[in-house]
Amino acid sequence: MTQVAARAEERRLAALHEYGLLDTPAGPELEAVIRVAAAIAGVPTATLNLLDAERQCQLTTVGFDGADSPRRESMCEIGVAIGGFVNVPDAAVDGRFARNPWVTGLRGHIRFYAAAPLVSPRGHTLGTLCVFDEVPHQLSADQVGRLTDLAAVVIALFERRRQARHQQQLREQAESARRELDTAHRELATRTQFLDAVLDSIDVAVVAADAGGRVTMLNRAARSRHGLDADVHVPPSEVARYYHLYEADGITPLTEARLPLLRALRDGAVNGAEMVIAPPDRPATVVLASGRALAGPDGTPAGAVLAMTDVTRARADQRQLLRLNSDLVLRTAQLDATVAELERSNGELRSLAAVASHDLLAPLSVIAAYLEELHGEYAEQLDERAQRWLVVMRNATGRMRELMQSVLAYAQAGSAKLRAEPTELDHIMNQVAEDLRARLTAAGAELSVSGLPIVYGDPVALRQLLQNLVDNAVTFARPDHPLRISCTAERGGDGWVIAVADNGRGIPAARRTEVFAMFARSYPDSAREGAVQGHGIGLATCERIVSRHGGVIWADDTPGGGTTIRFTLPDPAPDRVTTS
Repeated sequence: MTQVAARAEERRLAALHEYGLLDTPAGPELEAVIRVAAAIAGVPTATLNLLDAERQCQLTTVGFDGADSPRRESMCEIGVAIGGFVNVPDAAVDGRFARNPWVTGLRGHIRFYAAAPLVSPRGHTLGTLCVFDEVPHQLSADQVGRLTDLAAVVIALFERRRQARHQQQLREQAESARRELDTAHRELATRTQFLDAVLDSIDVAVVAADAGGRVTMLNRAARSRHGLDADVHVPPSEVARYYHLYEADGITPLTEARLPLLRALRDGAVNGAEMVIAPPDRPATVVLASGRALAGPDGTPAGAVLAMTDVTRARADQRQLLRLNSDLVLRTAQLDATVAELERSNGELRSLAAVASHDLLAPLSVIAAYLEELHGEYAEQLDERAQRWLVVMRNATGRMRELMQSVLAYAQAGSAKLRAEPTELDHIMNQVAEDLRARLTAAGAELSVSGLPIVYGDPVALRQLLQNLVDNAVTFARPDHPLRISCTAERGGDGWVIAVADNGRGIPAARRTEVFAMFARSYPDSAREGAVQGHGIGLATCERIVSRHGGVIWADDTPGGGTTIRFTLPDPAPDRVTTS
């Protein structure tokens, strides 16, 4: 292999691994595509083959059990090298394939073989959409076109999975930024309290002004020396007269240009400016005034602060105050930057959710509408096989819409602002039962509710949480006996433990933690066995809602069979509880 080819292969493998497809469940959409591909080609077997560095990975198959095999034995490896759509009516008489183990009988007895390359948007061939049979076969030009279209659909599904992973990374980054912001808020509050305590406990008089030179703050020592509090209505030209400020001689009133506070605002700083504070009803105090101007995060003037110490006082307190002030300015700038970054990140997430809800759901709705029109107008003209294909496409479109709506609900569960208030869970469950009445009746399910308390939480989010759990129980009901669902509560620690139990299929013990992850499923291989399967988003959404309420969620087995989902809802902090 030349260096150019080696670098191209490295880039291809990097693109393949970026999709995160190898050794993971294919999912119902890809499985549906493979079934359609076999039907279009009129053959019993089809597969999605991905070419890793040393192996051919059969991501999903129809008509046989897929397994990994050495890449050097792959017919698709030859097909990719040939390039474009490969259509081989009889591989046994084709010199390119005749000696391949899949043809000779060592691994299979393939005769007909066709493969549409899976080419990523950046031009990397990840593998093939492959159809084959043990007897010779010929594809029409129309069949070749449809299989090529399906290969494009597969790539689109790959891209969607990659985008979902990227969205998860963005959510994790936003959560990390939120935690950093919370930490910054706590640090700022602590430092602000500390600064207020320092300012009111020291004997150094402190004065602050806004960018216009109006006095906005006097600390306890300054108020004591002036006999006055800050008055923002006093213009800078009247500050010296109003606060009884004089030159060092104690006789000459300070002019506006000589005021240390305004000098600090004008010049950026003032150090050791001597003046006298002489209210008519208080002893005169000679002070040394030092201060500096303050700037906002963008560098614009924000005001000035001045410290005035008695000439007999040590200057250590003054230096401490300046250090505290400097640290406060720096922390404020850092906090503003963190807030801006979090707002930007949240804005991107909201925009992404809006795009997902419109730009993806809108065209999918168009497809679904046309499929309905096709069924209504031409159903009687289609043979049984075409009608079966139409049903498969309509079902796949519905599943895709449900998946995108579930992803959107998951994003909204993490970004919408919680509005916590006393909430009656009994009332919430009545609403859930009404919303799911049709599903519960169709499943022959019985929902019982017992002793649910009033909790402190967001009613909308808690309704979504309980509705997801009940709906999940219906989805994974066992077909061999009636479904029973119960919702109960008990006190636990500093809050409530809510339990939603069913007698359905249950969750294997080894998967009870990972089912709360995005796109996780209770039974990864159940779709191949024909079982009802969700999208793996409902429990992840539940975990996000519980976490935002300060609780935890976990899964246990139900005595006699089934699953019990428990979650905690902590009591509110004392300062958030109102009493009449």
